[in-house]
Amino acid sequence: MKEEKIENSEQVNDVKEELSSEGSKKKSPIKLITRIVLVISFLFFIWYVLSERHTPYTDQARIKGLITPVTSRVSGNITDIKIKLHKKVKVGDTLFQLDKKPFEISIAKAEADIDNTIQSVEASTSSVKASAGKLGVAKAQLDRAERNWQRVQKVMAENEGALSEADKDQSETAYYQAVEQVASAEASLERDKQRLGDSGSDNPKIRVAINNLEKAQLDLAFATIIAPTNGVIESFDIDIGYYASTGQPLTTLISDSDIWIQADMKENNLSLMEIGNEVEITFDIAPGKVYKGNIRSLGHGVQNEPTNKGGLPTIESKQGWLRDPQRFPVIINIENNHELANLFRLGGQADIVVYTGDNFILNTIASFRIKFNSWLSYVR
Repeated sequence: MKEEKIENSEQVNDVKEELSSEGSKKKSPIKLITRIVLVISFLFFIWYVLSERHTPYTDQARIKGLITPVTSRVSGNITDIKIKLHKKVKVGDTLFQLDKKPFEISIAKAEADIDNTIQSVEASTSSVKASAGKLGVAKAQLDRAERNWQRVQKVMAENEGALSEADKDQSETAYYQAVEQVASAEASLERDKQRLGDSGSDNPKIRVAINNLEKAQLDLAFATIIAPTNGVIESFDIDIGYYASTGQPLTTLISDSDIWIQADMKENNLSLMEIGNEVEITFDIAPGKVYKGNIRSLGHGVQNEPTNKGGLPTIESKQGWLRDPQRFPVIINIENNHELANLFRLGGQADIVVYTGDNFILNTIASFRIKFNSWLSYVR
């Protein structure tokens, strides 16, 4: 009996050993999985820290461009509309035509005043009227060129890289040409006025009549509202018969002279960025496609609190234990943007990744990431 008890106890011990070995086998995969997860998490953390500086990415990027409110320089009823909403136009195309009749009557009256005045001093008026008309047209052209040049200077002052050198030079050349044309027209007018004779050229009535004619010619030229640049018509909702007031916007023209991407990058993303760095871009409007670009300029400051001149500063308390990163605008050129002009919509969203160096591993991961995100545009 003792031997049987001993044998039974040995069998029980064997069973316990088998159960304990099976239990240890069941616990070992959990430990392995835990180690794998910790290693992967650590690798992801290292990749995140490095990528934020070497291959920074953001989805806070939008398509930007230039817009021009189209206004009338004179007041009058619209008699003809040459455009429609979202229509493409070219520089110099007629957009609106105001009723010419009041301006033509003003010109006729000014010409009659010149005739009457010049007849009183026995002088010829034909050359003076022609020169005055040319001067009026030249001043109208100068006004348009000057406004366009001022607009270019304003854009470049706000964002130095917003316009290309070619666009700047073209606008500046047009302005100086218009100045020369006005000077030439003024010289011609002065020459014709001198032909009236010493007494006639100094006559104040003649000067007033000529100025009235110039004003009438200028108003007639402004009655035809033309496109100041190439672009697309937006925000248009008026019809024939609408009374256009001086300086009141009639429509908005989205210029296609320059289009760029503004990416709002976190402050620590900028540490290795340089102008000219390669950029890959995806647009929600073109899912599955990745486009190339490069950095045009880097922002140097943003407003983070309302200005209060003469008041006390306002201190905002930080919420939570991690403060939000400050973001700065980064301006990005788009390669072959003329080929993509039909896709662009101002304010459209984009994803971008910047390659600040030649790190093969980080660049490969970033390239895969942006391509994967381009396909996600299908389900956004």
